[in-house]
Order: sequence, then C-alpha cells, then structure tokens
Amino acid sequence: MAETFEVKAIGRHVAITPQKARLVVNLVRGMGADAALNKLRFVPNRAADPVFKLIQSAIANAEQNFGLEMDDLYVSKIFVDDGPRHRLRPYGGRFGSRGRFKPIMKRSCHITVVLAEREVA
Repeated sequence: MAETFEVKAIGRHVAITPQKARLVVNLVRGMGADAALNKLRFVPNRAADPVFKLIQSAIANAEQNFGLEMDDLYVSKIFVDDGPRHRLRPYGGRFGSRGRFKPIMKRSCHITVVLAEREVA
C-alpha cells in the first residue's frame, strides 16, 4: 500500500472570530481541492477569503514541494482554533452598570488546512 502525502498550511492570527470561521470551514471539509476553491469563491462570508487563500497556499505547497497534482488532492482535515484576544483596554470599551467598565474583545483565530492525496483504486 502506497503512502499518501499530507500537505499542511496554517494561517495564524486571522482577525475573524473562530465561530464565524468555523461556519465557512465546515462547508469545505472533505471536498476535493478544486471543488472547495470553487465553492469558497462564491460564499459571501468574510471568512471565506482567508480560507480560500490558505487552501490555495496548501495546493501550491503540494505542487512545488511534492510534485502532486491539484486533481488528486482533497481537504482531509481543516479546523479552526482560538487565537489571542485583544482587549482594547484603556479607552476602547463601554461603561457597564454600577460603575464598571466592559472592554471590547477583538477575537482572532488560527486556521489549519491539511490536504491529502486521494487513494487510487
């Protein structure tokens, strides 16, 4: 049995909330690389653009480093992890009840794409 190649690309500190990025990521999980790019091209969410670029980068890594064809690749794993949260502390926030201060949380995420080669029967 031949070994299947796995090609990885990671996008770190993407300025989108992880919950919104997971909605887009779930659309393309398990699809072929070409079909995933075509689907993401027409998704209206803001998170579709970084995911599209990341899949393109993983495809370029596969072609350049391992000599694989785009037609043989599919999205085997894709997931979103929480990134750092930026608290806009001294001035960015709202005044809460009873004299408290509620800081605005700017969330970010890390997106990981793993492409694998399809098994040839």
